[in-house]
Amino acid sequence: MNKYTSLLGIEQRSKTMYHPKEQILNILTYILLLVVAVCAIVLLCDLSSQRDGFFYSKKDGAVLDLSISHTREVLLRPDAEYRGRNVNCTFWDCLNIYKCEHDTLKVYIYPLQEFLDEKTDKAASTLSSEYFQILDAVHKSRYYTSNPNEACLFLPSLDLLNQDVFDKHLAGPALASLNFWDRGENHLIFNMLPGSAPNYNTILDVNVDNAIVLGGGFDSWTYRPGFDVSIPVWSPLVHQTNLLPAHAAAHRKYLLVSAQLNLFPQNLRTLTDLMLTAKSADQILMLGLCDNKDLKSRCTLTKANPKRWEYPRVLGRGKFCFLGRSLRIGQPDLIEIMSQGCIPVIAIDNYVLPFEDVIDWSLTSVRVRESELHSVMRKLEAISNVKVVEMQKQVQWLYSNYFKDLKTITITALEILESRIFPLLARSSRQWNVVKRNSRSTFNPLFLTTLAPKSQGFTAVILTYDRVESLFLLIQKLAVVPSLQSILVIWNNQKKMPPHLSTFPTISKPLKIIQTRENKLSNRFYPYPEIETEAILTIDDDIIMLTSDELDFGYEVWREFPDHIVGFPSRIHVWDNATMRWHYESEWTNQISMVLTGAAFHHKYWSHMYTYAMPGDIKHWVDDHMNCEDIAMNFLVANITNNPPIKVTPRKKFKCPECTNTEMLSADLNHMRERSACIDRFAKIYGRMPLRTVEFRADPVLFRDNFPDKLKRYNDIGSL
Repeated sequence: MNKYTSLLGIEQRSKTMYHPKEQILNILTYILLLVVAVCAIVLLCDLSSQRDGFFYSKKDGAVLDLSISHTREVLLRPDAEYRGRNVNCTFWDCLNIYKCEHDTLKVYIYPLQEFLDEKTDKAASTLSSEYFQILDAVHKSRYYTSNPNEACLFLPSLDLLNQDVFDKHLAGPALASLNFWDRGENHLIFNMLPGSAPNYNTILDVNVDNAIVLGGGFDSWTYRPGFDVSIPVWSPLVHQTNLLPAHAAAHRKYLLVSAQLNLFPQNLRTLTDLMLTAKSADQILMLGLCDNKDLKSRCTLTKANPKRWEYPRVLGRGKFCFLGRSLRIGQPDLIEIMSQGCIPVIAIDNYVLPFEDVIDWSLTSVRVRESELHSVMRKLEAISNVKVVEMQKQVQWLYSNYFKDLKTITITALEILESRIFPLLARSSRQWNVVKRNSRSTFNPLFLTTLAPKSQGFTAVILTYDRVESLFLLIQKLAVVPSLQSILVIWNNQKKMPPHLSTFPTISKPLKIIQTRENKLSNRFYPYPEIETEAILTIDDDIIMLTSDELDFGYEVWREFPDHIVGFPSRIHVWDNATMRWHYESEWTNQISMVLTGAAFHHKYWSHMYTYAMPGDIKHWVDDHMNCEDIAMNFLVANITNNPPIKVTPRKKFKCPECTNTEMLSADLNHMRERSACIDRFAKIYGRMPLRTVEFRADPVLFRDNFPDKLKRYNDIGSL
């Protein structure tokens, strides 16, 4: 047989050439080599996994071990090449967005490593309990990934939180030795206390290359907007004391509490002068460190018998708490202040506040220029009690959601980064700053962080009784206003049914009619569920002289000042020395303090407040006397906001030429006397005169300029 006929034949012929004992020996040798090879592969995989700080199991896959016992030593050469921090980094040139291929943010944590100087064995840094909590928070979050190949961001296990406790000369080489460092691209550096004596820089004195710094001491010069993240400086004291319950906010004795240590001498002198010249002992409480140097207590700054207070609980005794410039801009005092529901008074000009990209600090704090610190008490006294309570609630809500512990701070910082990288996942400014409410609730205009959306438009609420002809004419005029969203007719006549909807003018905007159960002027301010916009235009059925441009311009002004009443007819209140009473004045003057709601824009929130939170018996008195509902609304808004109304356009004549005086309430001879009595009565109920007098109005920019009409946005503005 030809030996090439069959491979099987060759194999069979070859096998017959071996002795049976040799054959058995060869088989055993083969099996032994196979076992050794398998063991070697398993051992190599295990060593590789341990080198990266992971231990694999069939159940859990790759698991990061944060145990100190598994820390690996890395030797460093501190004389390695040094490059400074890239001060010009932006989101677009220092972040490799192509590493972020998943739909959500993924963060890889480097295994625990101890970085040592190869000559002196000095450690670059020691892992603190605070940084361990940050690592653990990321590890247990939805952002964590054990696979560096799918990670968008990388978090070193090197603790750089406090520059006072790590070696800044070794920290740079330690970062550069990381496997995926690549000049810091897509890396995160947590740091709360940057700088060291004597300069105390506001940024880490370490070469972080192109890394994103999540820092607690940024100023406007070192912060890279849209790239870095400003975080708070953590204070362990907030977990070592009982926090002030929310209901205790109403029992705060002091207007301002200052308990910060190491204040700049100039600020300390200014506050001391304010305390010495205060109207009462309840104005300012100034505290310092006690003789025993215990950080958990503060003592009054008096040489004789200083009173000892528990800290930070004492901050809960003040409505406002002072935060001023110290050696470092970022201080743990901010978190301590917020933990006690106190409103921060921040006198640091260029301080980038924590999470400033998403949190509107104007809702929860008062900022004072350092050069104007001497006037801080006047500024605080001008804030109404209602607004103080609102701000205290906001402080407590922000603290609970973003600042209460290191885990919350860490996750908030990562969410901000995720919103930059994946904008479609980002929360709106309102969602970051406003407590979630049901769909029918409205938002307090004091807490509107941006301009009201122009696309939303306004709802025109027309209060009418029986003037059908002027009502129809008004509806036709309103329908052509571009910013109008809908019209709501409040039929205040119970003896007569409103005209059928088919008889109303045909318009392109939604029109609804509501017949009230009682003839009350307050019906115009009821928060009807049919009102879907934040802006409301309350208008009388005889105000038919306003043009489309005037109404559209009025709405634009309201969008910029949503907490004000913005309207057209204005009035003034004056003090009569002869009668020692307030007097209602409708004559033309250089001042205004009220805008009548017969033609005015206001926020829907004020309708809720008028209906459900009007002080005293004002609302019932208005309904009984059929007068002064507009004055009551001006008092309400001014008392809460301390802001005056805004008159728009120069028009002053608002009488209906087609309407007879017998149909108008203002034709009554007693009408003016009653309105003067209203101001007197309301001022006594409020315990003060909240109305503010101003000498300005709002007109379109090119209204009086000698420009062609085609260059002006609002041409049809009435003169009188």
